[in-house]
Amino acid sequence: MIADLPQDALLQRYREQGAYTDCFAIDVPRQVAHAAFVEAFYTTAVFKLERLLLALFVARPSRDAEARELAHGQRQQFAAWSVEERAPGQLLMCDFAGSTRSWLMVSPAGQGTRLYFGSAVVRSRQGGVFRALLGFHQLYSRILLRAAVSRALKAG
Repeated sequence: MIADLPQDALLQRYREQGAYTDCFAIDVPRQVAHAAFVEAFYTTAVFKLERLLLALFVARPSRDAEARELAHGQRQQFAAWSVEERAPGQLLMCDFAGSTRSWLMVSPAGQGTRLYFGSAVVRSRQGGVFRALLGFHQLYSRILLRAAVSRALKAG
């Protein structure tokens, strides 16, 4: 599930700047559109818990309809994130504090699709708390990706 960050990944610029970056990927045996993957990612039960916490603690509520609009390029902000950049098959989001990035990408993989999820944490934010939570972050990232893959395959 841990993968190399593709050279054309929008997240690559943060790796080149020395930020912490990670990349996780899963190959699925059929075609999955980028919009379907993005919508599935942000509407899983796992991510809905994160959305609830964001609504409660930082007043950043969100709805599934907004996730759908984001996925289809009709929205630039979603919950605690805003779109930093889009490219074919990719979405790079920046959190409201500017300290983290979330990245989703799809690419062909044989007869199927490789689904990617990655993160970046800017260097100025990589203190002791970050290092202490890194293991949780990596586990949570794997859980999020698996949940999104499952949801995308059920939907499509």
